Amino acid sequence: MNEKLLAEWCAEIEADPTRIRTRFPAAAREIGRTPGTSPEPGTERVEDDVRVRLLVALGRGLAGDADALSAEVHDLYRFGDADERRAVLLGLGRLEDVIGDRAVDLLHDALRTNDPRLVAAALGTYAARLDPAAWRQAVLKCLFVGVPLRLVAGLDRPNGSDDELRRMVGDYAAERRAAGREVPADALSFLPAPTQTARES
Repeated sequence: MNEKLLAEWCAEIEADPTRIRTRFPAAAREIGRTPGTSPEPGTERVEDDVRVRLLVALGRGLAGDADALSAEVHDLYRFGDADERRAVLLGLGRLEDVIGDRAVDLLHDALRTNDPRLVAAALGTYAARLDPAAWRQAVLKCLFVGVPLRLVAGLDRPNGSDDELRRMVGDYAAERRAAGREVPADALSFLPAPTQTARES
């Protein structure tokens, strides 16, 4: 990764936030990328780190104008490819002190896809701004598309799950079993021990 060029770009964007419109798409080509394509959810990639750092610079440049920051972030997401969209989602947690709830709609958009990489990226720390019903549906979506629940920020906290989420996962597991399909291992931690024992015996 070209750290010198990245630092120059960050300074440039902080001084003139509109520069991110050309720098963000070119980041992987000009500064650095991890070889290969279609990474597994949660895989760390150089281009993600580069783009998140550009977003942080954008946040500094627009620290006093939350609406302008929101507009730039939405355009980067709207006009970006899947890799660029993933980076926007990964960066939202670093921008939330300025952007507030203005980018929650981007989480909803990502969670409507069946791309595990976008779903996983949408469930970083910024996802705490989802309402409880949307949060539960997002966790369930992870089970559907194969996103490991260890990637869901906050799920391991004492209040990361509730009775309603456990009920929803239980219904999902029952449907899978009724159809003769395997229940993802991640779902088992939500189920009562006797259910797990019955499945494993």
